[in-house]
Amino acid sequence: MAVAMPPSRVGVSGWCWRPVARDALLARAFHSCTELRGRFYLVGGLLTGGARKPSSDTVVFDPTESQAVRLEARDSPLLSHHDAANVGGRWLCVVGGWDGSRRLGTVKVLDTEHGVWEAWTATPDNCPPAGLSSHTCTRLSDRELRVAGREGGTRTQRRYGSIYTLTLDPSARTYCYKEDYHTASRSGHCAALLQTPGPHPGHQLLLFGGCNSAEPEIAGQWSQGKIKEEPPIAPRLMEQLARLVSKGQGSRQGPRGLRHHSCSVVGPFAVLFGGESLTRARDTICNDLYIYDTRKSPSLWFHFPCADRGLKRVGHRTCLWNDQLYLVGGFGEDGRTANPQVCILDLFI
Repeated sequence: MAVAMPPSRVGVSGWCWRPVARDALLARAFHSCTELRGRFYLVGGLLTGGARKPSSDTVVFDPTESQAVRLEARDSPLLSHHDAANVGGRWLCVVGGWDGSRRLGTVKVLDTEHGVWEAWTATPDNCPPAGLSSHTCTRLSDRELRVAGREGGTRTQRRYGSIYTLTLDPSARTYCYKEDYHTASRSGHCAALLQTPGPHPGHQLLLFGGCNSAEPEIAGQWSQGKIKEEPPIAPRLMEQLARLVSKGQGSRQGPRGLRHHSCSVVGPFAVLFGGESLTRARDTICNDLYIYDTRKSPSLWFHFPCADRGLKRVGHRTCLWNDQLYLVGGFGEDGRTANPQVCILDLFI
């Protein structure tokens, strides 16, 4: 297996997270971080481990200038453990989360063009979840999101997960939940919309982690042409990932019992990092890099461990922009201290 190497070890198969910015506004975990128009929008999160209430901040980070500013907008939601999606390149749709006292099934929308939080209304046939936290929200189109998570209230959660279609109408400022079916119970998982390999091309939405199983779960399948979503173009990073996995040894089995990790899709690869292990009694926060390669069937996992304990992260986010993968926020090894850095994934082949 390849291991993480410092930048000076160019020529050796490895990787590292290279710091490119640092700002106290970015120090948070269990937030959302979504790229819109070349800027990262961070919403809410926990500023310290054990915090009783999440932050109501909305922070905008410009990766070109390496600058972060707080968005001075009224009605910014007080949330953590939520998820968010880019809608139409203009709206940031924030779904569910924990407000410090209960899990929510609400939908909050930021108009990034005008810098205001808008009040979108539910349609009469809306069937919302009782509450969601540590779920996923994946964009399928400008009018449709796929939400996967475990419903819950203030103190309890159901023993199964649910898959919802969240239909949006930006022109009418409305939304509508529809529960599609039940799945295995997961919390703190990630989701990846990937093209399917083999003779029948299409797309599938896979859920990774959030439970003791190492097996991904299919949360949706679509035939060729049904999904119009265009993923970000990252040819250089795709080539580097392909070269990196060519140096490793693939496995049919992925990480077992991983939650609150990050996941970004880079072409045919899902790149997972960090998280918390459910299989360890101590030293539970991780700093491992996993790459899920779907170019051939069956898809294979590649594991690239790291010796640098300073890279341990949980509740962080990764964002793909301009052919680079960014790491933003998260708690470190102690599970309590939020990291203020923004880093870029460097690969040394």
